[in-house]
Amino acid sequence: MRTIGLIGGMSWESSAEYYRLVNQDVRARLGGQHNAKSLMATVDFAEIEDMQRAGDWDAAGDLLAAAAAALERAGADCIALCTNTMHVVADKIETAVTVPFVHLVDATAEPIQAAGLTRIGLLATRFTMEMDFYRERMAAHGIEVVVPNEADRTTIHDIIYKELTLGVLRDESREEYRGVMADLAERGCQGMIYGCTEITLLVDASDSPVPVFDSTRLHAERLVDLALA
Repeated sequence: MRTIGLIGGMSWESSAEYYRLVNQDVRARLGGQHNAKSLMATVDFAEIEDMQRAGDWDAAGDLLAAAAAALERAGADCIALCTNTMHVVADKIETAVTVPFVHLVDATAEPIQAAGLTRIGLLATRFTMEMDFYRERMAAHGIEVVVPNEADRTTIHDIIYKELTLGVLRDESREEYRGVMADLAERGCQGMIYGCTEITLLVDASDSPVPVFDSTRLHAERLVDLALA
């Protein structure tokens, strides 16, 4: 079994979900007392959030690249970033290591392609919804990404940062998310990407009128594929 290197802390709730999913999947596949061999480098999300607000993506990329390099030195055989938004600096991380970097967007795109879907709604942080890195990488897989309108993007983002990353779950916020997904489906979206790990703390597949693609779970499954290959 290969050792998985996880760059976590964005937020720690997100990292805990990755750890749970990866270990549950290994046990489901191998049985008994098996769990994943893994290492985690946890950054301070407050520092990353300050860089996000300032638009200092270079500094954030340097910080995460250093974390990836440290994981490789510690014995990680592959590297994953336990967040959607910070894949905006994935190129910096990839160039900092010689072991495979498992990109979340690629792991999410493949089952969408397999389902024959080409137009997908995206719920994520404002950065992920509005910057080009996610949409462009999905477009390379032949998938059009549709984001909520301006007001709904603000709602989705604020609930993530003011509630979900702090462990706060509110029924009212769940209803807000359901309404946004219903609107995206009416706009022709054939499926929905939960493009922020914390989103799955609030809603699941039953809350969407169209099929859901949980980027966190799909990313974790890809990591296990590689670890057990």
